[in-house]
Amino acid sequence: MASNATIYKALLQIADMNRQHFQDHALTLARHPSETEERMMVRVLAFALHADEALSFGRGVGTEDEPALWQRDFTGAIDCWIEIGQPDEKTLRRACGRSKQVIVYAYGARSAEVWWANQNPALGRLKNLAVTLLPIESVRALAEMARPTMQLQWTIQDGHIWIASGAQTLHLELQRLKG
Repeated sequence: MASNATIYKALLQIADMNRQHFQDHALTLARHPSETEERMMVRVLAFALHADEALSFGRGVGTEDEPALWQRDFTGAIDCWIEIGQPDEKTLRRACGRSKQVIVYAYGARSAEVWWANQNPALGRLKNLAVTLLPIESVRALAEMARPTMQLQWTIQDGHIWIASGAQTLHLELQRLKG
């Protein structure tokens, strides 16, 4: 974990109707001083969407050779590489060459749409790349749920996500841009 990182504990109770995944996951997250709560909670969202015993977090912000999350098989081969934000073309091309599947969760007011408009011509041909846009209002609402100790209930079905934390609830709809 990064030095001077803020540590968060999260218990995720996941009901993913699409994958028939119904399980609790206890996570320990290190939020680097340069990482926003929005980005950290998008990492948690990505974990919930792909929850698996083999899914793990990368080393963190500023680590070019590792994604935000990844899943390896028993041989060490990368099954799934997950990036958060607006990664550059070089990073995504390299990831697509190293992994069976690469997923990007892009967010950020208008900038995410502009980022994809600029990247789509070059990245549109990558067959193992999927890109999803997260509405910034939903990302901000998700960040408001961040606490040093969190218990979050996730219901996932057909591109819709319902998240509950105590009395707070949030509905988030994924916008698939590619894949």
